[in-house]
Amino acid sequence: MSHPPTPSPDTALRHALASARSTRVPAAAAPAPAAPVTWTGPPWALRRPSAAHRARVDLDHLLALSLAAPSGSAGRLRPVPSAGALHPVRPHLLVAEGCTLPPGRYAYDATAHRAHLRGPAPAGAPPGATVVLTVTAGPTVAHYGHRGWPLLLLDAGHAAAALALAARGGAYLALDADGGLLAAAAGLPSTGTPPEQPLAAVHLPPGGRALPGDPLSGWAAQPAPDGPVPPGPASPSAALTAARKLLVSLAAGGPTRATWHRAPTLGAVTDRVLQERRSAEPAELARSVPGDLLARVLATAANGPPGGPDWCAAVGGSRPAILAPAQTDRAGLRVLATGDARPTLAHWAAGQRWLADAGAVLVARGCPSDAPGPRIRLDHLAAGCAAGLAHAQAAALGLPSRPVGSWQRADLGAALGDPDGRDWIVHGLALG
Repeated sequence: MSHPPTPSPDTALRHALASARSTRVPAAAAPAPAAPVTWTGPPWALRRPSAAHRARVDLDHLLALSLAAPSGSAGRLRPVPSAGALHPVRPHLLVAEGCTLPPGRYAYDATAHRAHLRGPAPAGAPPGATVVLTVTAGPTVAHYGHRGWPLLLLDAGHAAAALALAARGGAYLALDADGGLLAAAAGLPSTGTPPEQPLAAVHLPPGGRALPGDPLSGWAAQPAPDGPVPPGPASPSAALTAARKLLVSLAAGGPTRATWHRAPTLGAVTDRVLQERRSAEPAELARSVPGDLLARVLATAANGPPGGPDWCAAVGGSRPAILAPAQTDRAGLRVLATGDARPTLAHWAAGQRWLADAGAVLVARGCPSDAPGPRIRLDHLAAGCAAGLAHAQAAALGLPSRPVGSWQRADLGAALGDPDGRDWIVHGLALG
C-alpha cells in the first residue's frame, strides 16, 4: 500500500502560513480553561532587595511590572490583550549570582507572583537572570483554530518587550535561539510535541552590565531537573497537535549560539506608565493623532528588534495617506501612498470595522509567502516585541492604543503595486 509523500518542513510551514492568512473561518470551539500550573519544586516568594543589594537584578520589581497578574485582576495578567486574553506565555527563570533569588532554575507562576525552584544553577553561569519564554498553545488554538499559532508568536514578542521595558534598557533579547537549546536551558522536554514550546529569551544582567558571552549554553549543558513537567491535555486535539509540531518546527534549526541584541531604552516610559497602561477600547481610538506624536510611536516600532518587518501607518483626515518613518535620524514621516487605507485594513483585520475610524493604524509588513521557518518566526516575534514597545511609548505620550493581531488576505505590498506575496501585514497597533 502506497502513502503520499510527507511534505518538507518548509512546505508544511508555508501551507500553515497561507491557511492562517486565508479567509477560512475557524471552527467554533470554546477555549479550554487555563489549567493551573502545578510545579513540584518549593515556591519562593519574590521580595524587593535591601538597600545594600540594590545592584542586584530585582526580579520582584521586573516581573511585577511585566508579566505578573495585577492585584484584583481576576486572573488577567498583562495589561494588553494576550492572544485573546488567553495568556499562553510561561516564563522560566535561569537565575545566577547577582539576583534577588538564590541561583537556580525556576518556573515562574505569574498568577501567584512566585517562583518554583526546579534545580541548581550550573557552575560559572553568567551573572544575572535569563528568562526563557515558552507558549502553551491549547486555549489559543481552541479559540482561533488555524489562525492561532501566529498569535502565539506575537504574544511571546509582547512578553519579551514587557520584560525589556521593565528593565529600562538593561535587557538583551534573543529571538532566534534554537528551540532545542532553549528547552535544554530551561530543563524542558524537547522531543515529540511537548506541552510548552520555547520561542525566545531575555537576559537581565546585574547593574546594567554588558552581555556576558552566551547566557544559554551553560544552562543547556546542565542536567534536566528530576521533577516532572506539568502535562498538557491528556488527549490533545488534532489541531493542537498540529500547532505544537508547527511551533517546534519554527524554532528548530536556529544558530548554535543565539543572536543577542540590547533592547532599546524608552526614556519616557516610567514604572508608572507600565503599571497603568491598558489596551484601549475601540471607541477611545476614534480621534486624530498629532503628527509629531505619531512619528515618535512609529519610530519606536520601526526601531524594534533588528531583522524584523518594516512598519508604516495609515491615517485619514484631510490628508489621508500611508506614512513611513523618515529616512533620517530625526523622528519624522514620509508618504508611501496617498488615500485612506483604514477601511481596507478594517476588512483585512478579521472585519474589525472600528479600525476604519481609528486615528492611525500602524502595521508591521513583511514575512513573504515563501518565507522559511526562521524568517516566519523572527518576523512575528519581532513584530510582537516592536508593538509592545510602541504600545508603551504611546501610553507615555498620552495616546490610547490597541494591538491588532489577526489579519486575513492582508497583502499590503500587492495593494501598493508591488509583487504579490512579498509584503504581508504581520501585526498592527491602532492609535487614537
